[in-house]
Amino acid sequence: MQTLIIVGTGLAGYNLAREWRKRAPQDRLIMISRDAGHSYSKPLLSTAFAKGKDAEGLVMVRREAMAEQLKAEILSTELRHIDTAARQVELADGQRLTYDHLVLALGADPFRPPLAGDGAAAVLSVNDLEDYARLRATLQGRQKVLILGGGLIGCEFANDLLQGGFSVDLVEPAGRLLSSLLPAAAAQVLAQALSDAGVRLHLHAEGWAVAAHRHEGGLRVEFRDGSHLDSDVVISAIGLRPRIALAQAAGLACARGIRVDRYLRTSAEHVYALGDCAEVEGLLLPYVLPLMAQARALAQTLSATPTPVQYAAMPVQVKTSVCPVVVAPVAADSVGVWSVEGEGRDLRLLFHDTAGQLRGFVLLGQAAAQAADKSALQKQLPDLLPQESAHA
Repeated sequence: MQTLIIVGTGLAGYNLAREWRKRAPQDRLIMISRDAGHSYSKPLLSTAFAKGKDAEGLVMVRREAMAEQLKAEILSTELRHIDTAARQVELADGQRLTYDHLVLALGADPFRPPLAGDGAAAVLSVNDLEDYARLRATLQGRQKVLILGGGLIGCEFANDLLQGGFSVDLVEPAGRLLSSLLPAAAAQVLAQALSDAGVRLHLHAEGWAVAAHRHEGGLRVEFRDGSHLDSDVVISAIGLRPRIALAQAAGLACARGIRVDRYLRTSAEHVYALGDCAEVEGLLLPYVLPLMAQARALAQTLSATPTPVQYAAMPVQVKTSVCPVVVAPVAADSVGVWSVEGEGRDLRLLFHDTAGQLRGFVLLGQAAAQAADKSALQKQLPDLLPQESAHA
């Protein structure tokens, strides 16, 4: 009987455990969780206020039931060290566990700006159930919320908190929303929709927060241009950084994330990584569909059927109900042109390269609800990681 240790009980860790358990019903499974270990869907954190969900209401399966379903030992503790030579991990209490295979599903941490001021520690980030519970508690009796960051999570929180009855300001120093995902025309439509709904947008190049001070029962955030905004609660939603410290300390090769090949193998034998912490041949894709593809492939590899991960084109859904968005992002170095179809907020934007190949698209408003159209467009896109380029 072999022992698989999975570090992390988020979507990546639990999806892998389910897929692997189908193929290895008798082997030992140990899962290490830095939190309570309950199963929940992280993407729901940024849509829960409008649905009236508290942290407990987002739990799908409690840890004890997950342990029973997976026939697993789920330990709520910190992992202190990885010894790849001895094939052991050391827990916070000094206990050492031996593995045949180790999988790192460590996730990512919110990037927090280096803020000065006595209110810097009160700026919140929401990355797990405990963070969400803390946010809900902090918002009790409060009205004004300031969100730092106009990326996917920032826009979704702005939409959600607005629907939840809060007054929302959103600051994005890139000058437009979702700058890494949307072309300018689409970003403008989303910005107008959020603005019309009541979100106060601050889209300017000097919008970098530099300090947070306690002020009249709330916080005053100061920006690089000398301006400031007052709010009851401040949320930082600037982005995520893969958790790589443990891997680096163990001597694993890391770049932006933990570097893995198409089989999700790290630079150490019998050690793998998947999810938000894993950089697969240079690609970091912190979304649900990639991690599910990784989990399916890795489960087979761990069950003696080496299987490279394959990424088809995977559109991203932005859950902004005031103007739904579906985007298949265009690679940053792509050369081509955008075409725009539709009226008002119900737009269909297509990007074709110089050879006429569809390389990306954006669907807005009612166009985003057309599942058949999205599927047809998706099939025209080239794979992100084609099967034929894999090698053992």
